[in-house]
Amino acid sequence: MTPSIIIHNGALMTFDDAMPTAQALAIAGSRITAVGADAAILSLAGPETRMIDAGGATVLPGFIDSHVHLFGGSVELDCLNLYGVTGLPAMRAGIRPYAQANPDDALVFCVMADYGILGTGKTPTRHDLDRILSDRPLAMFAPDHHTIWANTAALKAAGLLQGGPTDAGSEIVMGEDGLATGELLEPGAYEPVLRLTRHGGRDMLGLTTGKDPVPPATADQRRMDKDVLAKGLAHCAAQGITGLHLMDGNRYQLELLSELEAEGRLLCRCRVPFHMKGTDPLQRMTAEAPAMRDDFRSGKIACSHVKMFIDGVIESGTALMLRPYPGELGANGNSGDEVFTQEHFVACCSEADRLGFQIAVHAIGDAGVRRTIDAFEMAAKTNGRRDSRHRIEHIEVIHPDDIPRLAALGIVASLQPGHAPMGHIFPPGGAAQYLHADQIAGAYAWQTIRDAGAQVIFSTDWPVIPVNVMANVKAAIAPLDLGEGWADQTQTLHDTLASYTRGNAWSEFNEDTKGKLAIGMAADVAIMSHDLTQLAPGNVTAAMAMTTICDGMVTYQHGV
Repeated sequence: MTPSIIIHNGALMTFDDAMPTAQALAIAGSRITAVGADAAILSLAGPETRMIDAGGATVLPGFIDSHVHLFGGSVELDCLNLYGVTGLPAMRAGIRPYAQANPDDALVFCVMADYGILGTGKTPTRHDLDRILSDRPLAMFAPDHHTIWANTAALKAAGLLQGGPTDAGSEIVMGEDGLATGELLEPGAYEPVLRLTRHGGRDMLGLTTGKDPVPPATADQRRMDKDVLAKGLAHCAAQGITGLHLMDGNRYQLELLSELEAEGRLLCRCRVPFHMKGTDPLQRMTAEAPAMRDDFRSGKIACSHVKMFIDGVIESGTALMLRPYPGELGANGNSGDEVFTQEHFVACCSEADRLGFQIAVHAIGDAGVRRTIDAFEMAAKTNGRRDSRHRIEHIEVIHPDDIPRLAALGIVASLQPGHAPMGHIFPPGGAAQYLHADQIAGAYAWQTIRDAGAQVIFSTDWPVIPVNVMANVKAAIAPLDLGEGWADQTQTLHDTLASYTRGNAWSEFNEDTKGKLAIGMAADVAIMSHDLTQLAPGNVTAAMAMTTICDGMVTYQHGV
């Protein structure tokens, strides 16, 4: 078959052991049909073949970001981003003009507000935000999306000023005056605030409840939601991304993505989970998850995994730890918040495994990670060992005794280098203040986990950090030196890119069709601006995607 596209003059990183490097490849339809030297591949060209000169730059399989929140990330592209902003004057200088420019918003909503935005040890309160904006509801999201801070008007509008019921593991922090302080921990506490946003919180339902909008979205709302998803998908394609593993899911989101596919606007392959909450009865999974899987099985959309949270995050003291946090965070013996009872969690893991689903569990603290490993082990004992490729998302702190258990049980370590204090994105001194000295050995232990034999895959958790691939690559291959006590977890460029391509394809059971540049593989390709192997690790962010091809179609071309 005459190629529809030929890429030549490239430095191909194929991740195919039979031919690790090459100069060119040919695509016909949705498949790669030839890989090799320029002369051989160029001889295949026909009059209609589209020729792409890679200019000596790296050509590799399309990146797969294996942990994103697509809907939320897409919406937040248009929100006020407070990354790098510190202090009330700087907050006021950014928020007030944004509020004036968006007079029709029921809620002035900001994102990427650091836990230390007011200084170390100072938690924002509603009174702080009232000093910025008192006459309109105002709220801001922490980067990890586990905390929202709201002003008095927002708390009143959401019905939270006097507190209220929350899910297990969530908290409306109350003040000595009997009113909410403005700090809302975890989705079960802040979900009413999200209902005030432009999209009515529909973008976060897959995370906060796993349910569909009630009442159902109107036709106009569906159009608006699809358009914002399409914008987010285009943003991902511009990073060289061809595949996404979503970590929030509901049927509504699957329907929107399916409609985008039918309209020719689905620029990345998407895998969407069934989201099981700690408050959900086991029967919900049994009744609903298989139907979602059966109803969405296109070549580019699948409902393939069950997502659960076992804990929260370190910075708010909600990640589950094996002993209380140091300092004030550990006051009154606080060692984190239990999102699931362990009995219910084990039952849910066993049922998801019995139904044949892959399981992906958010586990950040060393106790949360251990509980997850224990539950996966029990599921295997209950149902019999199989090639499940169950995943633990984040693993920010793990007890050294548990590291060998990952490989022994076939558990996938799904990690986000850019989240780490050495990752150039968040403050480098942030994590240490929340950990005991002996916990640092198991903190952000990427290479330690890899050396122990576990499968390691990389992602961003967008919008926790930008979906920008190369910034995350830099975090992995050029991490900051945090000094005494912190082991060097530097990744090689090859391992990092493999974890972003071949490894992520393997993690979704598609190693035979994706993640390599080889004959017969899906035509998912990223062409970069530089030869990545020739860049100094700390300068890898100079590179960007120039052309992205997904399923044989060009989904992004720089400058076009």
